[in-house]
Formats: sequence, structure tokens, C-alpha cells
Amino acid sequence: MTFPLNGTLVLAGAGKMGGAMIAGWLARGLSPQHVTVVDPAPPPEVAALLARHAIAIMGEAKPLPSPPAVIVVAVKPQIMEAVLPGLARMAGPETLLLSIAAGRTIASFEHHLPPGAAVVRAMPNTPAAIGRGMTVCVANTAAGEPQRALATALLTAVGEVGWVEDEALMDAVTAVSGSGPAYVFLLAEALAAAGRAQGLDAALADRLARATVSGSGELLHQSQDDAAQLRRNVTSPGGTTAAALGVLMREGDGLPSLLAEAVAAATKRGRELAGG
Repeated sequence: MTFPLNGTLVLAGAGKMGGAMIAGWLARGLSPQHVTVVDPAPPPEVAALLARHAIAIMGEAKPLPSPPAVIVVAVKPQIMEAVLPGLARMAGPETLLLSIAAGRTIASFEHHLPPGAAVVRAMPNTPAAIGRGMTVCVANTAAGEPQRALATALLTAVGEVGWVEDEALMDAVTAVSGSGPAYVFLLAEALAAAGRAQGLDAALADRLARATVSGSGELLHQSQDDAAQLRRNVTSPGGTTAAALGVLMREGDGLPSLLAEAVAAATKRGRELAGG
């Protein structure tokens, strides 16, 4: 992959997500010489990756000899306000600020930057750690096609990328894909517990649930059929799967209703956290 990068990439925050992004960029050909990390204490595995590739690291944001092409903000929300002023001083007129911080609006970044600064807000999810993430982006009006292309290239290194034009939709995106892995993990937990309740050995029940959820996810990933068709493919009329789905798809209190309620609750909470 060729990154449309005209200058240095600064990554602020080299935790699990930041480390996964660095690994993805390097694997896809980004030169370590074009990367500078701002983090006072990266976790050991990320520190080892930085050292192995001789990537420059600084404990706090300081201006570089020339402004970076992009600043990727991946710091924890609780330290964001302390970090942003220093990052803003690093930026130049052509610098793109790409944020993967949950719940932070474009306006909250524009407040620290000069008028006309390009900002892209992105919401990745945890499967990005294995290169199978889903990230959705929204840009401010100052971010044109070159900045969008750069953001897409950088985020594609850890999975799929989509765009919305209305920032208000980012709360729904967070509720579906950002929080969604937790729903899937809960499904695996519940499936294993249900197996134990039917007399299966605990280790076997856990193994069955893990392999079934992960294998089904990979089948969905690779198949040309949509989820509804794949579900129908497993379901024989009057069989065991049909009996189970009769419970799970029950009108009013089945899984579709519960998920709709859950996503609505997460969307509402996202708006509250963003002050909307």
C-alpha cells in the first residue's frame, strides 16, 4: 500500500489501538523514519515495536523541525485536554488532525486549532488489533479529498473503512460497531453458560461457544450471502435450530428487540457524553 503522506506522521498515544495502527502501517510499507510517537510510557509490547524499528518517540508534544502531515490522536479521553494544546502547537496549516478518540466531536478539536484546520473524526473498534476492524469517519469542511484519502489509507491498515457526512450519526456508529464487539462477546458468554446448563463440561462449552461465534463470523466475512440468508441456510423447518430461533426471534422480547433497545441506549448515552 502507498500512503499519500507528504511529511511526518505523529501518533499521540501508543496504547493497544495506537500500537495496532503502527504495526499495520509498518506492515503495509510506511517507513519508520516518517513516524514520530508522542507517549510518555507506551506498554512494553509497543515500546519493543518502536525500538525494533527505531521509531522516534517523545514523552510530550513538542514542535518538529517542520509541521507533520498528519497527527493521529489516540490518547485516553481523560487526558485529552492536557494533550491537545501541545499537539496544536505541532500542527501547521496543512496538517490533518485524525482523531480515533471516542466521543470527542470535531468542534472540540477545532477549538484548539487555527481556523481552517482539517479534522477527521474516526470511530474504530477493537478487532482493529488483529487487522479486522471497522472504522467509520466524518470530516469537517476543511478536509478535502486528499485529507480524506490519507485518513482512509491510514485506517485501512487495521480493517475496513466507511464514511458518513453527518457527524450526528457517529453516536449510532459507536453503538453498532464501536460497542458491537462487546455484544458478540456477551453472546459467546451466554452460549457457553447455556451449554453448561444443559450438562456440558465447562471447558467444552466454552470451546464450542468460542469456535462457533468466531467461525460463524468468518463465514459471514467470506460469504456473498447476507446474514439473513446464512441464518436460513442453517435452519431446517421443524428442526432444532428452528425451535431455538422461535425463542430468539420472539415478537416483543426476542433478540432483535433487545438489540434494537441496546443500540438505542448506547446511541443515547453517546449523545449525552458528547454533550448533545
